[in-house]
Amino acid sequence: MREPAQGRYPVTYGEVELLRDLDRPDGWMLVMNGVAQSYVDLADPTYLDFDYVRLMAEVIGCLPEGPLDAVHVGGGACTLPRYLAATRPGSRHIVIEPDAELVRLVREQLRLKSVPRLKVRVLDGRAAAAGLDDASADLFVLDAFSGAVMPAELATAEYLAEVRRVLRPGGTLLINVADGKGLPFARRLLATVLGAFRHVLLLAEPGILRGRRFGNLIVAASPAELPIEAVTRRAAGGLTQARCLYGRELTNFVAGAAPIRDGEPVISPVPPPGLFD
Repeated sequence: MREPAQGRYPVTYGEVELLRDLDRPDGWMLVMNGVAQSYVDLADPTYLDFDYVRLMAEVIGCLPEGPLDAVHVGGGACTLPRYLAATRPGSRHIVIEPDAELVRLVREQLRLKSVPRLKVRVLDGRAAAAGLDDASADLFVLDAFSGAVMPAELATAEYLAEVRRVLRPGGTLLINVADGKGLPFARRLLATVLGAFRHVLLLAEPGILRGRRFGNLIVAASPAELPIEAVTRRAAGGLTQARCLYGRELTNFVAGAAPIRDGEPVISPVPPPGLFD
C-alpha cells in the first residue's frame, strides 16, 4: 500500500497541504488554504485529534447501538466516516463534497477506498440534500466550511427543512458551527434549528460558550428526544470538557435571535487574524 506523500496539492477550490504528525506515525493533517481542516490516523480511525470531532463522537456514542445510515455534508479527509466504520461496523455513508480534486486526493493519498460502505457525491450541500430519499438517514452531519466560515446557505430554515425530511423519525442532526464574540451567528443558527426540530442541545467549551474566544460549537437536534443526561456526562468528563445547554438555558441563550432564511443577508463569522498561525 502506497504511503501518503507530504506536500502541497492543488484542488478545485484552492490548495491543500498534507502534513505528517511527528508524534503519530500514521497521523495526517489536511490543511486547506491555510486552515487545518481534517486529521486522520490511518492505522487507528478511532483516534480523534480535533476537539469538535470528539464532541460529535460523544453525542454519537449516546445513540442506540448498532450501524447507522449516515449523511456527511463536508468531506475533507472523512474523519467521522472512518470513525463510524470502526466503531459501528456495517454503517453506510453518503459523503457530500463539492471539491472533486480534494476527493481524488483523499482517495489516492489517505486511503479513502479502504472505508467500507462509503459513497461520495461531488455536489454542494443544497443540491445533494434535494436528491436524498425521505426518512433515509439515522445521522446527518453538517460540517461544511469555506475556509473557516460555514456557508450561510446551509444554515437556513429552508435547508434544515430538507434535512428534517431526510432524517428518520428517531434520527439525529449534528452541526459544527464556528463563532466568536457574542456568538451572533450561532444564536441565529440555533433559532433556525429550533424552528425545525423539537429537541435541540448545544455543546461547547465554557470559554467559547461565553463568547470569549472564537471556536467551534456543536448543535445536536432530533425529532425525537435526545439522550441529554448521557451527553452531558460524557461531554463533561471527556478529553474535551464541554458544557451542554438545553431546555430553558438554550431558550435564554437564543432569545432575540432571528432564524435565517434563504435570500436574507447574513454576516458569517470570520476568525480573528492569527488564529491559525
